[in-house]
This record gives sequence, C-alpha cells and structure tokens, in this order.
Amino acid sequence: MGLDMSPALAMWKRLEGKPFGKAIFSRIICWKAPYFGSIRPRFEAFGPGYARVSMRKRRAVTNHIGTVHAIAMCNLAELAAGTMTEVTIPPSMRWLPKGMAVEYVRKAGSDVEAHASVGAIAEGPGRDVPVSVEVKDRAGEVVCRAVITMWVAPRRAA
Repeated sequence: MGLDMSPALAMWKRLEGKPFGKAIFSRIICWKAPYFGSIRPRFEAFGPGYARVSMRKRRAVTNHIGTVHAIAMCNLAELAAGTMTEVTIPPSMRWLPKGMAVEYVRKAGSDVEAHASVGAIAEGPGRDVPVSVEVKDRAGEVVCRAVITMWVAPRRAA
C-alpha cells in the first residue's frame, strides 16, 4: 500500500477479503457518516474511479407503493459517489458534494446497487467534477441515474 493511499482505501484493502470484511467496512463508513446508516448499505467493490454499493429492499426504504423510495436511491448514489471520490482524488485535494441531477427511470421492486464511476482526478485548482452513478435492480436494469457534482479543491494548509 502506497503512502498516497487514503485511509478509507487502505481499510477496504485490509477488510474486503476477510470474513464479514465488507460488512464491517460498511458499518465503519456509516459510523463516520451516520446518516447513511438509515439505508444499511453494503460496499461490494471499491477503489479509485469506481464503487459498487448495494442496498436491500426492506420496509424502511420503501414508498407507499412498495418499491424502493427515490430518495433512498439518492442516498445510495451519494454514498457511492462520495466515498469513491475520496479514494480517487490526490491526497492534496478535498471534495464536497455540490449538487445532484437525478433521473428516475423505472420503479425499483427489488434490492438495488449503485455503480459510481469517474475518470482520473488530477491536482489543480478548485473545480466541479461530475460523478456518474447508475442504480440498478436485481435484474441489472437501471432504475435511477444520477450525476453528482463534486467540488474538488486543494486542501488548505493548517
């Protein structure tokens, strides 16, 4: 593991192949950002430029018609995009979500998973970086698309 590896990526690499490692990693992320615990996410794949995070369909994340609630899918998309951005940017940079454009393609009647991706992010001045996320159902059909704009900028000196 290189010196430039983010703490989140280093933890993922330590845990992903261990029994219950993905579940433990997911719990730790939700401990750091408690709001995301409400959707009970599970990280399935994680690294620079790509993340896949799943969410079970259960009563707490459904709407009045019994499908996965649109905002629960937004939460899943933001979690996948944000954590993936964290491990993609250079250590000298920081990020904040700035906006989200969402398209609800079809009802999600099963478990879902968010696939977040972005190209390389180089050092440089502050700028908007669009992160694409597709949320798919168990059949692999896209149920939601999001583009989350991340503000990526140099860290301030302490």
